[in-house]
Amino acid sequence: MKLRIGDKVRFLNEVGEGVVSQIKDKFTVYVEMNDGFEIPIASNQLVPIYTELIIDKDSENIELNSDSNLNDAIYFVIEPDHELPSLINDYKIYIFNSSSFNLLFSYSIKEQDHFQTIKHGEVGAYQKIFLRTIKLNYFIEYNYHKFECLLFKNTFFKSQTPISELIFINQTLLSNVKTIKHDQFKYPVYAFLLKDNFIDITKIEQDLSLIDIERLKGIKEFNTLSKTSKSNKEYLKTLEKEVDLHINELIDKTIGLSNFEMLNIQLECFEKELDMAIAKKFKKIIFIHGVGNGRLKQEIISILKTTNGLTYHDASYKEYGYGATQINII
Repeated sequence: MKLRIGDKVRFLNEVGEGVVSQIKDKFTVYVEMNDGFEIPIASNQLVPIYTELIIDKDSENIELNSDSNLNDAIYFVIEPDHELPSLINDYKIYIFNSSSFNLLFSYSIKEQDHFQTIKHGEVGAYQKIFLRTIKLNYFIEYNYHKFECLLFKNTFFKSQTPISELIFINQTLLSNVKTIKHDQFKYPVYAFLLKDNFIDITKIEQDLSLIDIERLKGIKEFNTLSKTSKSNKEYLKTLEKEVDLHINELIDKTIGLSNFEMLNIQLECFEKELDMAIAKKFKKIIFIHGVGNGRLKQEIISILKTTNGLTYHDASYKEYGYGATQINII
């Protein structure tokens, strides 16, 4: 029998139950009792109590197999109540934790300019948790689904970056996305990846984004010995900035990216640049978003409406046409 940290267990030959808190070795674990005390006990003297579905019953505990997190992943899953689309009445939605980490999660939906939390809690390693049963019009009324998760273990582990994902789902998307068969679900499901890039190296370093790299490239060398005075006009220009949000300006390749993924990259760049402009007390920043279908501009305006300390309007038509927004920071 293989036990994992976080498993609920009861004693085989004694009265009592608790939660596996540590793995001492291949034969002994520590069990935390309801009163908070930990006791060591042989694993063959325990019976697991599965309150949530274990995805992979044969997987080793991560602490006993250092490479097992290479295939870890976390998903948002939508399960119809029938495999024939014409006979579907309801959908069940889950967080599917196919990883060796425990999750503290929050699931929210977007209503106008705000988010409403639907459910929050904890998901054990290699488990799934049911969120709610819904109708199809749920994805008509609510297109944006936000997931935030902290990853941890009750023993030594390699620190992981938290999950903060905003997933766009509507009726059209579901009709075009292929379902996946999985032996832990009765019917084929829709699966949306929340995380699969788990850190498995000894030294953890923070990766620079493409935006950060370009920003670093833009830093010019200066000679501290030669001081030149600037006119007031030149000084004011240093407090202005122009940012091109066209996707080809942000990343080298777009092959394999969905429209939603590209939109997320553009919005992430927008929010980072806006936050930096506010922090550095810029007076003006212009975002070039193009015309397109207007979705990017709509999302930008939605964010600006909830941000204090600024005004915004269409940038100069002579310079940018209809494809740019100017933000004045007060």
